[in-house]
Amino acid sequence: MQAKSFDLITLGEIMLRLSPPHGERLVRGDVFHKTAGGAELNVASGVSLLGLRTGIISKLPDNEIGTYVKNRIRFVGVSDDYLVWDSDPGARLGIYYYESGAAPRKPAIVYDRKYASINRLSLQEVPEQVYADTRMFHVCGITLALSEPLRELTCQMIAKFKNAGAKISFDVNYRANLWDEDTARKTIQRILPIDILFVSEETSRRMFQKTGDLHDIMQSYCEEYGVKMVCTTQRTVISPKKHNFTSVIYEHAIGKFYTEAPYEDIDVVDRIGSGDAYVAGVLFGLLKYASPQKALAFGNATSAVKNTIPGDLPSSDFKEISRIIKAHSVQGLQSEMDR
Repeated sequence: MQAKSFDLITLGEIMLRLSPPHGERLVRGDVFHKTAGGAELNVASGVSLLGLRTGIISKLPDNEIGTYVKNRIRFVGVSDDYLVWDSDPGARLGIYYYESGAAPRKPAIVYDRKYASINRLSLQEVPEQVYADTRMFHVCGITLALSEPLRELTCQMIAKFKNAGAKISFDVNYRANLWDEDTARKTIQRILPIDILFVSEETSRRMFQKTGDLHDIMQSYCEEYGVKMVCTTQRTVISPKKHNFTSVIYEHAIGKFYTEAPYEDIDVVDRIGSGDAYVAGVLFGLLKYASPQKALAFGNATSAVKNTIPGDLPSSDFKEISRIIKAHSVQGLQSEMDR
């Protein structure tokens, strides 16, 4: 079998995030810190930092802001081979403004992403060889929700990757401010079956109208839609600054559920991107080890530690995550000299 150049390729919008200094308000502050991010870029960067080769398909404005984003993509080790440049006079990068929270005040987000260049990406602009050149393709529901043309493009690309033998990973990542539940459910049903599905329990109950306990819900995706593996995170928000986190993975082929004790009292510096970090850890574990238990351990660890890092993008490599996994498995007190 011919070797694939990429372990993972993602498709999605890359955005500019503007945040006031930590603790400041959007309605009051005068200074913003800029970073790049976006669900699929966050996933690709997380897998890349852990040691596998990744790339992203996206469309950026052909200007200085687009170049800034390209440089950030390269910095986290993600290939820019499949970036498409938009030279249209109306080319723009989507922006979102993020204000961190502190109990009892929750975080706040304001989006300014309409007419972003990603919505003008066409199938003809994506080189044909990408479909046969990757082991896995990942996309999320945010991309499907952005516009009807992008929705159709995404569905076509999923079919092309499937036909070329790539495994398909999909994170539902439902956002009520982007599309309604009925449209989301009907659109996602079009791309099923897939290999790996990431979906929250709340989304399953609301948008997919599922009932029963969590295990029943996870099994139902496999029985109804032919999904091979389902992953659901379990986050307990004690306050904006303190979370507990674990997850459950269901492997349909052998009818087995995987879980572990939660990471407790996580010091949350920045929650944004922690769900994508979980996806990255799980996909790395599956691509590297073909082991759901390893995938669960890497997913939980990468998500937990991302909460402690500012910005959308992760910054933890394989050595750091391995140390965190090892420490998490130790019972009782741990030596402060082990650092």
